[in-house]
Amino acid sequence: MEYRAFGKTELKVSELGFGGIPILRLETGEAVRILRHAFDRGITFYDTANAYKDSEDKMGIAFEGLRDKVVIATKTLKRDAAGAAEHLETSLRMLRTDYIDLYQLHQVAQEKDWDAITAPGGAMEVVVKAQREGKIRHIGVTSHSLPMAIKMVKTGLFSSIQFPFNFIETEATELHAVARSLNLGILGMKPFGGGAIDNAELAFKYLRQHPDVLAIPGYDSVEAVDSIVAMYDRPNVVEAADLKRMDEYRAELGKQFCRRCEYCQPCPSGVMITPAMGYPVIAHRMSTKVSVPWSQKAMESTLKCTECGLCVTRCPYELPIPEILKKNYDLYEAHRASI
Repeated sequence: MEYRAFGKTELKVSELGFGGIPILRLETGEAVRILRHAFDRGITFYDTANAYKDSEDKMGIAFEGLRDKVVIATKTLKRDAAGAAEHLETSLRMLRTDYIDLYQLHQVAQEKDWDAITAPGGAMEVVVKAQREGKIRHIGVTSHSLPMAIKMVKTGLFSSIQFPFNFIETEATELHAVARSLNLGILGMKPFGGGAIDNAELAFKYLRQHPDVLAIPGYDSVEAVDSIVAMYDRPNVVEAADLKRMDEYRAELGKQFCRRCEYCQPCPSGVMITPAMGYPVIAHRMSTKVSVPWSQKAMESTLKCTECGLCVTRCPYELPIPEILKKNYDLYEAHRASI
């Protein structure tokens, strides 16, 4: 494992990070075991969020006594000062620390959010004050909107930007160029396209071509940690066959695909949006006899959709979710009729 400077900060981080979402579904003891194993394998950068339920608590337990040996990043979705202050204190308590290395304003994708954050009484006031007090070392921001991300990095208010980046979602290269020119730390979220990419070796062959982008995959097992760390123990070789396979994934998924971020959830009508949005991928990679019963519950839940549009307003990618769900249900029905 190699270690690098993180943008213009004094932080030194491992070339591979750890995303804190998958440990949500694990028992605390198992999550702690995986986190400590990742640390033993050389990973020193850990990204979580107040919104990730008990992820912060699990990291706090795992790194108690090791605080000066890891770099911890967390986030708040709050836009107001009071809410951000509450989140920050909760994060400090859960993480069992008196400072956070990188505190990020989370999923700032719309002008109204940015306006609220930077207005008097907005979250930025609290974050800047906390940095002066030593509770926060550096301030970052995350987004799923390319124009907003570029706008925010140009403000000079942040030390880092976190944005989706993988061989399907390559638009971030424009953002990265701006971030590099300002010497910001760059975090690549969703290295597997929210689960759409099921070939880890191919995913990281692409990502390792961009060494200043710190990828933060999630891990839910010791084996998952070992398999990805092992890739960093050997030279990165991207062959013509790899490029061809990447193109095949892009053609298969197109522009409109669900990254499984789950910002659309919960549906007030009980639609299982995320698994239903992914049905075409599941059907392509499994036989019809497997994909139909596998997805039955989720696909039949789409019949509850009232087209209220709430999911569309929540989706950071502005996907026409009800329309896609209808198409996916028609495909599911055709597959069910064929078996």
